[in-house]
Amino acid sequence: MRRSLLASLGVMASAAALLAGPKFVSVWKAPDAGALNYVGKKVVALVITNDQSLQMSGEEALVRALATHGATAIPAYRIVPREELHTAEKAKGWLERAGIEGGVALRPVRYDREKIYSPSIWTTSNYQTFWGYYGYGWSGVYIPGSSKEETTVVVETLVFSVSRDKLLWAGTAETKDPDRLQDFVKDVVDEAADEMKKMKLVR
Repeated sequence: MRRSLLASLGVMASAAALLAGPKFVSVWKAPDAGALNYVGKKVVALVITNDQSLQMSGEEALVRALATHGATAIPAYRIVPREELHTAEKAKGWLERAGIEGGVALRPVRYDREKIYSPSIWTTSNYQTFWGYYGYGWSGVYIPGSSKEETTVVVETLVFSVSRDKLLWAGTAETKDPDRLQDFVKDVVDEAADEMKKMKLVR
Protein backbone atom coordinates (compact mmCIF):
# COMPACT_ATOMS: atom_id res chain seq x y z
CA MET A 1 0.00 0.00 0.00
CA ARG A 2 2.81 2.37 0.89
CA ARG A 3 4.55 1.70 -2.43
CA SER A 4 1.28 2.22 -4.28
CA LEU A 5 0.67 5.51 -2.47
CA LEU A 6 4.17 6.74 -3.20
CA ALA A 7 3.79 5.79 -6.86
CA SER A 8 0.47 7.66 -7.05
CA LEU A 9 2.02 10.73 -5.46
CA GLY A 10 4.88 10.55 -7.95
CA VAL A 11 2.48 10.46 -10.89
CA MET A 12 0.53 13.40 -9.47
CA ALA A 13 3.72 15.40 -8.96
CA SER A 14 4.84 14.70 -12.52
CA ALA A 15 1.46 15.74 -13.89
CA ALA A 16 1.52 18.93 -11.85
CA ALA A 17 4.98 19.76 -13.19
CA LEU A 18 3.81 19.30 -16.76
CA LEU A 19 0.76 21.47 -16.18
CA ALA A 20 2.88 24.20 -14.60
CA GLY A 21 4.89 24.62 -17.79
CA PRO A 22 8.18 26.47 -18.16
CA LYS A 23 9.11 29.27 -15.78
CA PHE A 24 11.63 31.99 -16.45
CA VAL A 25 14.50 31.93 -13.97
CA SER A 26 15.94 35.27 -15.09
CA VAL A 27 14.50 38.27 -16.95
CA TRP A 28 15.88 41.68 -17.96
CA LYS A 29 14.59 44.81 -19.68
CA ALA A 30 16.67 47.61 -21.17
CA PRO A 31 16.36 50.70 -18.93
CA ASP A 32 15.38 52.89 -21.89
CA ALA A 33 12.97 50.39 -23.48
CA GLY A 34 9.48 51.80 -23.73
CA ALA A 35 6.34 49.84 -24.47
CA LEU A 36 6.71 47.81 -27.66
CA ASN A 37 4.34 48.58 -30.48
CA TYR A 38 4.92 46.31 -33.45
CA VAL A 39 1.37 46.58 -34.77
CA GLY A 40 1.58 46.47 -38.54
CA LYS A 41 5.38 46.16 -38.45
CA LYS A 42 7.47 43.22 -39.62
CA VAL A 43 9.16 41.10 -36.96
CA VAL A 44 11.45 38.15 -37.65
CA ALA A 45 10.93 35.00 -35.56
CA LEU A 46 14.28 33.27 -35.09
CA VAL A 47 15.08 29.97 -33.37
CA ILE A 48 18.82 29.35 -33.30
CA THR A 49 19.43 25.62 -33.57
CA ASN A 50 20.94 23.12 -36.01
CA ASP A 51 17.83 20.96 -35.59
CA GLN A 52 15.86 22.06 -38.67
CA SER A 53 12.53 20.62 -37.50
CA LEU A 54 12.92 22.38 -34.12
CA GLN A 55 13.78 25.64 -35.87
CA MET A 56 10.77 25.49 -38.18
CA SER A 57 8.22 24.44 -35.54
CA GLY A 58 9.60 26.92 -33.00
CA GLU A 59 9.56 29.81 -35.46
CA GLU A 60 6.01 29.00 -36.54
CA ALA A 61 4.97 29.00 -32.85
CA LEU A 62 6.67 32.38 -32.43
CA VAL A 63 4.83 33.74 -35.46
CA ARG A 64 1.45 32.72 -34.03
CA ALA A 65 2.25 34.28 -30.64
CA LEU A 66 3.48 37.56 -32.15
CA ALA A 67 0.42 37.76 -34.42
CA THR A 68 -1.81 37.98 -31.32
CA HIS A 69 -0.04 41.28 -30.56
CA GLY A 70 -0.66 42.64 -34.06
CA ALA A 71 2.83 42.12 -35.43
CA THR A 72 3.42 40.85 -38.95
CA ALA A 73 5.78 38.07 -37.92
CA ILE A 74 7.82 36.08 -40.42
CA PRO A 75 9.86 32.93 -39.67
CA ALA A 76 13.56 33.38 -40.39
CA TYR A 77 13.65 30.13 -42.36
CA ARG A 78 11.26 31.66 -44.92
CA ILE A 79 13.44 34.76 -45.43
CA VAL A 80 17.04 33.60 -45.23
CA PRO A 81 18.35 30.66 -47.30
CA ARG A 82 19.61 27.92 -45.02
CA GLU A 83 23.13 28.05 -46.47
CA GLU A 84 23.37 31.74 -45.47
CA LEU A 85 21.43 31.55 -42.20
CA HIS A 86 24.44 31.12 -39.88
CA THR A 87 26.33 34.21 -41.02
CA ALA A 88 25.24 37.62 -39.74
CA GLU A 89 26.70 39.51 -42.71
CA LYS A 90 24.82 37.33 -45.23
CA ALA A 91 21.55 37.19 -43.26
CA LYS A 92 21.51 40.96 -42.71
CA GLY A 93 20.85 41.74 -46.36
CA TRP A 94 17.88 39.38 -46.52
CA LEU A 95 16.27 40.91 -43.40
CA GLU A 96 16.88 44.46 -44.62
CA ARG A 97 15.29 43.70 -47.98
CA ALA A 98 12.31 42.17 -46.17
CA GLY A 99 11.82 45.39 -44.18
CA ILE A 100 12.27 43.74 -40.77
CA GLU A 101 12.01 46.18 -37.84
CA GLY A 102 11.98 43.84 -34.84
CA GLY A 103 13.29 40.42 -33.92
CA VAL A 104 12.48 37.73 -31.36
CA ALA A 105 15.20 35.10 -30.95
CA LEU A 106 15.10 31.80 -29.06
CA ARG A 107 18.22 29.70 -28.52
CA PRO A 108 18.38 26.37 -26.65
CA VAL A 109 21.80 26.05 -24.99
CA ARG A 110 23.33 23.29 -22.91
CA TYR A 111 23.32 24.24 -19.24
CA ASP A 112 26.69 25.47 -18.04
CA ARG A 113 27.09 25.87 -14.29
CA GLU A 114 30.04 28.18 -14.91
CA LYS A 115 27.77 30.61 -16.73
CA ILE A 116 25.27 32.19 -14.39
CA TYR A 117 22.24 33.69 -16.09
CA SER A 118 21.87 36.90 -14.12
CA PRO A 119 20.75 40.28 -15.51
CA SER A 120 24.40 41.29 -15.94
CA ILE A 121 24.78 38.90 -18.89
CA TRP A 122 22.39 40.95 -21.01
CA THR A 123 24.69 44.00 -20.83
CA THR A 124 27.66 42.21 -22.44
CA SER A 125 28.68 43.06 -26.01
CA ASN A 126 27.53 39.65 -27.31
CA TYR A 127 23.92 40.40 -26.38
CA GLN A 128 23.45 44.16 -26.71
CA THR A 129 22.94 44.25 -30.49
CA PHE A 130 20.89 42.02 -32.76
CA TRP A 131 23.70 41.36 -35.22
CA GLY A 132 26.28 40.90 -32.47
CA TYR A 133 24.07 38.26 -30.85
CA TYR A 134 23.20 36.71 -34.23
CA GLY A 135 26.81 35.79 -34.93
CA TYR A 136 27.49 34.76 -31.34
CA GLY A 137 24.32 32.69 -31.08
CA TRP A 138 25.04 30.53 -34.11
CA SER A 139 28.58 29.86 -32.86
CA GLY A 140 27.33 27.69 -29.99
CA VAL A 141 24.04 25.93 -30.69
CA TYR A 142 22.68 23.02 -28.66
CA ILE A 143 22.17 19.76 -30.53
CA PRO A 144 19.81 17.32 -28.75
CA GLY A 145 21.42 13.90 -28.43
CA SER A 146 20.08 10.40 -28.02
CA SER A 147 21.70 9.84 -24.63
CA LYS A 148 19.40 9.03 -21.74
CA GLU A 149 21.55 11.05 -19.36
CA GLU A 150 19.55 13.90 -17.84
CA THR A 151 20.69 17.26 -19.16
CA THR A 152 19.44 20.65 -18.10
CA VAL A 153 18.86 22.91 -21.08
CA VAL A 154 18.43 26.67 -20.94
CA VAL A 155 16.31 28.42 -23.56
CA GLU A 156 17.24 32.05 -24.09
CA THR A 157 14.50 34.37 -25.31
CA LEU A 158 15.53 37.80 -26.60
CA VAL A 159 13.57 40.69 -28.08
CA PHE A 160 15.47 43.11 -30.34
CA SER A 161 14.82 46.26 -32.25
CA VAL A 162 16.47 45.26 -35.53
CA SER A 163 16.15 48.76 -36.99
CA ARG A 164 18.03 50.17 -33.95
CA ASP A 165 20.20 47.04 -33.57
CA LYS A 166 19.42 46.99 -29.84
CA LEU A 167 18.42 44.44 -27.20
CA LEU A 168 15.15 45.40 -25.47
CA TRP A 169 14.21 42.35 -23.35
CA ALA A 170 15.76 39.02 -22.41
CA GLY A 171 14.91 36.01 -20.32
CA THR A 172 15.94 32.40 -19.68
CA ALA A 173 13.84 29.34 -18.96
CA GLU A 174 15.07 25.84 -18.10
CA THR A 175 14.06 22.27 -18.87
CA LYS A 176 15.47 18.90 -17.83
CA ASP A 177 13.74 17.06 -20.64
CA PRO A 178 15.62 17.89 -23.85
CA ASP A 179 13.74 15.19 -25.78
CA ARG A 180 10.69 17.50 -25.59
CA LEU A 181 12.46 20.65 -26.79
CA GLN A 182 9.90 21.31 -29.53
CA ASP A 183 7.02 21.36 -27.04
CA PHE A 184 9.12 23.31 -24.55
CA VAL A 185 9.96 26.06 -27.08
CA LYS A 186 6.26 26.49 -27.88
CA ASP A 187 5.43 26.83 -24.17
CA VAL A 188 8.27 29.32 -23.66
CA VAL A 189 6.71 31.65 -26.24
CA ASP A 190 3.51 32.02 -24.21
CA GLU A 191 5.37 32.38 -20.93
CA ALA A 192 7.67 35.04 -22.40
CA ALA A 193 4.65 37.09 -23.48
CA ASP A 194 3.31 36.93 -19.91
CA GLU A 195 6.67 38.05 -18.48
CA MET A 196 6.84 41.00 -20.86
CA LYS A 197 3.32 42.01 -19.87
CA LYS A 198 4.37 42.03 -16.20
CA MET A 199 7.24 44.35 -17.07
CA LYS A 200 4.87 46.55 -19.13
CA LEU A 201 6.88 45.98 -22.30
CA VAL A 202 3.79 44.80 -24.17
CA ARG A 203 0.10 45.28 -23.51
